[in-house]
Amino acid sequence: MLRAANSVACVACRKLVSSRMRVRVSLQKPVPMSCAPHYLFSWTGRMQHPPHCPAVRHFTNLSRPPLRSSRPRHGGHCFQQYRSFWVTRLVTRFFKLRYILLGSAVGGGYTAKKTYDEWKDLLPDFSEYTSIVPDFFWELGEHIDLEKIVSALPDAEELAKLLPDLEKISENFTFLRTLISNGVIVSNEVKGASGLRLLLESAGDPAFKATGGQSADSSDRHFKKVSDKEKIDQLQEELVRTQMKYQRMLEHLEKENKELRKVVLQKDDKGIHQRKVKKSLIDMYSEVLDILSDYDSNYNTQDHLPRVVVVGDQSAGKTSVLEMIAQARIFPRGSGEMMTRSPVKVTLSEGPHHVAMFKDSSREFDLSKEQDLAALRHEIELRMKKSVREGQTVSPETISLSVKGPGIQRMVLVDLPGVISTVTAGMAADTKETIFSISKAYMQNPNAIILCIQDGSVDAERSIVTDLVSQMDPQGKRTIFVLTKVDLAEKNLASPSRIQQIVEGKLFPMKALGYFAVVTGKGSTNENIDAIKDYEEEFFQKSSLLKKGMLKAHQVTTKNLSLAVSDCFWKMVRESVEQQADSFKASRFNLETEWKNNYPRLRELDRNELFEKAKNEILDEVISLSQVTPKHWESILQKKLWERVSTHVIENIYLPAAQTMNSGTFNTTVDIKLKQWTDKQLPHKALEVAWETLQEEFARFMAEYKGKDQDDIFDKLKEAVKDESIKRHKWNERAMDSLRVIQHNALEDRSITDKPQWDSAIQFMEETLQSRLRDTDSIISDMVGPDWKERWLNWTSRTPEQHIRNATRGELERLLRVNEEHAAYLANDEVTTVRKNLEANGVDVDPVLIKDTWHQLYRRHFLHKALLHCTLCRRGFHYYQRHFDDSELECNDVVLFWRIQRMLIITANTLRQQLTNTEVRRLEKNVKEVLEDFAEDNGKKVQLITGRRVQLAEDLKKVREIQEKLEAFIEALHKEK
Repeated sequence: MLRAANSVACVACRKLVSSRMRVRVSLQKPVPMSCAPHYLFSWTGRMQHPPHCPAVRHFTNLSRPPLRSSRPRHGGHCFQQYRSFWVTRLVTRFFKLRYILLGSAVGGGYTAKKTYDEWKDLLPDFSEYTSIVPDFFWELGEHIDLEKIVSALPDAEELAKLLPDLEKISENFTFLRTLISNGVIVSNEVKGASGLRLLLESAGDPAFKATGGQSADSSDRHFKKVSDKEKIDQLQEELVRTQMKYQRMLEHLEKENKELRKVVLQKDDKGIHQRKVKKSLIDMYSEVLDILSDYDSNYNTQDHLPRVVVVGDQSAGKTSVLEMIAQARIFPRGSGEMMTRSPVKVTLSEGPHHVAMFKDSSREFDLSKEQDLAALRHEIELRMKKSVREGQTVSPETISLSVKGPGIQRMVLVDLPGVISTVTAGMAADTKETIFSISKAYMQNPNAIILCIQDGSVDAERSIVTDLVSQMDPQGKRTIFVLTKVDLAEKNLASPSRIQQIVEGKLFPMKALGYFAVVTGKGSTNENIDAIKDYEEEFFQKSSLLKKGMLKAHQVTTKNLSLAVSDCFWKMVRESVEQQADSFKASRFNLETEWKNNYPRLRELDRNELFEKAKNEILDEVISLSQVTPKHWESILQKKLWERVSTHVIENIYLPAAQTMNSGTFNTTVDIKLKQWTDKQLPHKALEVAWETLQEEFARFMAEYKGKDQDDIFDKLKEAVKDESIKRHKWNERAMDSLRVIQHNALEDRSITDKPQWDSAIQFMEETLQSRLRDTDSIISDMVGPDWKERWLNWTSRTPEQHIRNATRGELERLLRVNEEHAAYLANDEVTTVRKNLEANGVDVDPVLIKDTWHQLYRRHFLHKALLHCTLCRRGFHYYQRHFDDSELECNDVVLFWRIQRMLIITANTLRQQLTNTEVRRLEKNVKEVLEDFAEDNGKKVQLITGRRVQLAEDLKKVREIQEKLEAFIEALHKEK
């Protein structure tokens, strides 16, 4: 029986060999074989014998029975054929093993290469960043020991973990060779090795094709499906672990690189001058933007130089993203309230120390110290509040800040106020429109890179900024989209695929150059940057978004975002900066041509230079006040003081005293009234006169200086300086008390020592009385109208009131002619008599008009009498020395005017001393303070120094400065290339 079985097996093997050598058999999918050509295996792995049935029924469809029936073999022929069977079987096995090993090697190599290419594609392309890596990075070998870096690299064991597990593949091949050598070929023993099974199929060996029932075939397909899914999951997890491990290694190397760069930057070696160019390149560009910012705000010039504009909805995380890029918590923070109230321009650059500094300040804030960080945030908040005008919520004024530190990507970012949809309580009514206008002003720059920040924790439909960005950049050629708070989004969203739609640009109509997903912390204000980075890395390492392929590795973390934004920024700078330089060159030519045609003989002085020139002229004019002679001061002061007090002396002192009957009463009345006048009014009047005299002299010197080829462009400035200086000047009040004592002593003196003083008093009295008489005649002439001669010559007439006053004057003059010694006031019965006489003549007159007319007529009558008395007193000095004894002539009024004249002389001398010794110097000091205040107030200078000439000079200066800085920047940029 065994012999028969062997015979059948030999025939089957011979036919199998012949079929492989002669017939081309089509490949079919292998199925679990319930029976085999030689041996059968159950699912338990135990070998079982075939049942006793015709052998042909156990053949598979690939090993068909022979076309011709086999003839029986006997005796030696059978042994020879049995011997030939073993040779054939050994040859067959040898060829099988060779093809299987060769196919396995080729397939395994192809699979390993494909896996390596996939992993290589996942790594970022560092060739794009070689242009921004400083040259000294490639020269580190000259300055540092590279063995330290080599020691930091992973060893062979860590690298082996990143490669496919070749030991398992080797074990599989060893196990396969064992099975083949024993004649056992079972595909079910290799679970999950779908690649190996496909390799076996491709060998084309019919021995591996088995027949079976439908149940066995379906169970194998189900097992393959489950196996493939598990393999995909395992590969994805392994890929994520590999990426995270690579990321940690990269961060470790970056940290080492940062420390090495810090050490190299601090060394003063041969390459320090080259590094200075690279270090200051972004600073040079930032200076150009600062100048353009001031230039645009004043003259609205087109600025198309690139900068990164950070826009987003309020509380979307704009400031947090910027802080992660700057690697420091530098901005003030608030929960849900508006904190960014004005644009903040942040210039990021590399440096040995992590510091920050404002453009207009020399103070450095050490960002590694929490105390300096708090001070910086407070200063930014104060500057924002100061820039906001009263009644407004936001301001378009830009706050310029620079941040330097090791490993910081070089770029210029502008953080804008968050876009809002509703104006809340406490905000100005136009806050929403103002924010939109500020954002559009920055985004409409065709070379500005728009960093659009979207809050991932809220519904995308609530976003406002995406529509605004779409309007400004419809094609998305300069927009980078950033989805923040991805950790909250993954936790809250029911459909994670929505995040995938956002980062693929399929949810919004907005287009962008790139899409990024970041995590900027857990929402706590006390978190530092390192803690946020660790949390971000941990989140993405565990996130299903990355494991399931919804997010790609280069789309996550703020580190990748920073690299991408910096690369895009410098690419835009290189493409546009030369075009901007050419446009400013053309503007400079046009402005210079206009100046040559309109102002050929004038220097190109800008507003600040003109202000300095005007300042020197004003100070020269103030100094000229100290050169005024004492005689001139006293003459002006005496004259002005008497003009101010003469009416009071005549009306309230001289006239009432002159009504007395004797000299004793006259002198007593005069003394009393002079004392009252000195105590209450005279010192105040004197100081007012002195202050007005100082102002008039100051104005006179400025007017005289103006005639000496002075520029009319300074008129408004000088007038403003004069008014402000006078407004600030306060006379020394202590001088009033001393002046009161001096004036009181001067008025108490009645002793005229010599004849010249007496004659001077007579002359002073006559001049005063004649002046008052002329004034009184003029008043009376206006009251009664022109006389007959004027009416005849000038063809004029009197008004009805003048007719009434003229008739009243006639009645009152008759009354004075009757009684020349009449008192100064009319009695009531006299007023009635005059009114009735006028009514008898048909003139209806009011008693008030009669008294008013009498006052002027009596004053004229009194002045005429005083002048006659003054003439008589010219020779009265002899009687005065004898105290007017045995004489009817009394000249007490002359003594009064001498006292007044002496008081005027002494007061003028006192005021002159105070002016020259104190007040002129104080005025000069006030003028200097006003000029210094105006020099610091640019708005004041713009208001006071205006005109096309000034604006043209300002434009020329700015355009030249911008062009020179742009050319220097372009030269440095070419050197860096």
